[in-house]
Amino acid sequence: MADVRISALTYYPVKGLAGVSVDQAEIGATGLQHDRSFMLVGPDGAFYSQRSLPAMAPLRVEVIDGDGLRLSDGTSPDLEIEVAYDGKRRDVSLFAKWFGAGVVQDPAADAWFTERLGKPASLVRVTPEHERPGWGVHAGQTGFGDAHALLITSLASLDELNARIVESGGEPIPMNRFRPNLVIAGWTEPHTEDQVLRATAGALELGYAARAIRCAVPTVDQATGRKSGPEPTRTLAKYRREPAYGGGVSFGMKAAVLTPGVVAVGDAFDVAEWLPEGPDPAPLTR
Repeated sequence: MADVRISALTYYPVKGLAGVSVDQAEIGATGLQHDRSFMLVGPDGAFYSQRSLPAMAPLRVEVIDGDGLRLSDGTSPDLEIEVAYDGKRRDVSLFAKWFGAGVVQDPAADAWFTERLGKPASLVRVTPEHERPGWGVHAGQTGFGDAHALLITSLASLDELNARIVESGGEPIPMNRFRPNLVIAGWTEPHTEDQVLRATAGALELGYAARAIRCAVPTVDQATGRKSGPEPTRTLAKYRREPAYGGGVSFGMKAAVLTPGVVAVGDAFDVAEWLPEGPDPAPLTR
């Protein structure tokens, strides 16, 4: 039997910005601690994304001592601010489908991001009462993530994709293009994560929500913040089209947290139940 384990854990404090890799993480109802607890919004409250602002990719935010944020761009001095967990609110939205509130953060952070992105940007945090359900086989809850608590990929899936890209004359891509929370090692078959209905790792129990349909973000070089497409979308389109999801291409799976727990790199990833054979049931529950 394959030795299947977690090979990487990453959280993304600010939606759309660089991730922070950790050896251990507390995973709650909305995902890894601090994951997408913050986001940047424009004057109308709509969220900013690498989809239209690829320059967000290399900007890095780290949570320090639980009550502070360190903002880095790799060239100028870092900026540190205190986190406002509650206080002044403003209206925010995601995909023009979810409308809620965000806690306004330090104006110094707004100025910092505005300068680097070239357009007015405001940093907000989820409110203490934040509640936003996901969708899929297991819906769960999410913070400012697209729609789910966790994104899970596997090394086998990336190996298969890169082999196909290289065969077509392209350059292999790193896993960070897909911005996963958990990366699984040990499966011999690519896209095994698509078939996981329920799994455990340490005290964590998670449940399959839906396949991860990819937008344009994986074509962005996460180190430079520049689009470098058409890969991986071009190659994924040759073998990962999902008619049940409107014909989009998929890579990885979205999951809900069924039982919170602490997990670490190296923990065994045990599948408790597999999805039954047949069409993916997730699109029917959206």
